Amino acid sequence: MSRVEVRPARDQELDAAGAAVRKAYEVAHFVPEYYLDTLGAARDRAEDSEIAVAVLNGQVVGSVTFALPGSRWAELTDAPGEAEFRMLGVLPQAQGRGAGRALVQWCIARAHHYDCQRLLLSSQPQMAAAHHLYKDLGFIRCPDLDFTPHPGVRLHAYVLELAEG
Repeated sequence: MSRVEVRPARDQELDAAGAAVRKAYEVAHFVPEYYLDTLGAARDRAEDSEIAVAVLNGQVVGSVTFALPGSRWAELTDAPGEAEFRMLGVLPQAQGRGAGRALVQWCIARAHHYDCQRLLLSSQPQMAAAHHLYKDLGFIRCPDLDFTPHPGVRLHAYVLELAEG
């Protein structure tokens, strides 16, 4: 069984990174049609956030966007010492092989790299498998940060308190 490698996306991988996230959300019917282009635009997100890819057998099978306060992709985090990740997706044929977990762990490591005390994320209520993963990695629900970015779309917030040092 091959091991998933997670690392910062190379320029030539940004389109594949976006395509993987778009496909993951499209197949699962998690987002409205109008949002799929945003999910696919990893190259645009890379301008002011970090894009990581999950690579399996030489193929980009997943991606995540990591943002610090001040990034236009930061929806929850607005204070020093915080970070967040968004738009995590894994191609349907690669799900269940540890890519999602590895991408979240990469985000946790990046938050530690920046000496963050908290790592945040938002997720749709129907993303049960993702919620199980987040809880397994120590994230807790933070309902006071839930929000509605567009009519009919409610996002649940999760936070991981990071140990200092």
